[in-house]
Amino acid sequence: MQLQQRGHLLTEQVNPASANLDQLSSIELVDVFNQEDAKTISAIAQAREPLAKAIDLTAEKLRQGGRLFYVGAGTSGRLGVLDAAECPPTFCTSPEMVQGIIAGGADALVRSSEGLEDLADQGAAAIVERQVSTIDVVVGIAAGGTTPYVHGALAEARKRGATTIFMACVPQEQVQIEVDVDIRLLVGAEVLAGSTRLKAGTVTKLALNILSTGTMVRLGKVYGNRMIDVAVTNTKLHDRALRILCDLADLDREQAAALLEKSDRSVKTALMMHWTGLSKAECDRLLAEHQGNLRAALNQPN
Repeated sequence: MQLQQRGHLLTEQVNPASANLDQLSSIELVDVFNQEDAKTISAIAQAREPLAKAIDLTAEKLRQGGRLFYVGAGTSGRLGVLDAAECPPTFCTSPEMVQGIIAGGADALVRSSEGLEDLADQGAAAIVERQVSTIDVVVGIAAGGTTPYVHGALAEARKRGATTIFMACVPQEQVQIEVDVDIRLLVGAEVLAGSTRLKAGTVTKLALNILSTGTMVRLGKVYGNRMIDVAVTNTKLHDRALRILCDLADLDREQAAALLEKSDRSVKTALMMHWTGLSKAECDRLLAEHQGNLRAALNQPN
């Protein structure tokens, strides 16, 4: 196997701000990290347009019944799996709607399997296995931009007509790729040279937060800034559901609890029942007609 030269990549550069890292006091270490981490915010601002495009394209495909796949290796893969895992409790999505694919599978979540990222054919195989099609979206995440596993997955996804999105922390001139949306999160050299679990990992998490949450907003899973599709599966989420009903429907807690039970613990349905006076069955029908979008269902002509 030919050794890949990666020294020119932005993520592999040496950061002059931390050149004496091993000589700093603990408080100085904290200050250096804090100063460098601030760059993640400006990196997101610079990527605002491709992020917005990614939200629109992803929402369009999911609205058609498609799925969102995150593909990565190492830290990038774990971040994708994390974001996917958090969608069902937050937005009551099925586990199939947003999925994380990591090189090495589930074992790689808790134990490093870095060697597996070099296998482009395995990335392609993961796409084939999941029968990715034209209504699906595949987001390849690679901090340094060169991960063969990710490139293999994106190439196969593109061949199948899926929407492809690339997320990397190196400029386009350093790593070029043909995708529908190319998101570059340029945070500069790491405090610890080459350790992309640091700034690169942080900015990737920020971008994934925006992509998934923005997509769910576009799909109508949010009313105002409330998670009206929250899955009421534990005491914390039950309490949140009740507070949403109390605030938005101007109910006391006892009234909110009764309404939530009448709606089979669906905050969205409960709100529509309260605001329209319609039965649960009728509210469910109207919501289904509007693809679950509460505001659209409420604004329909009488």
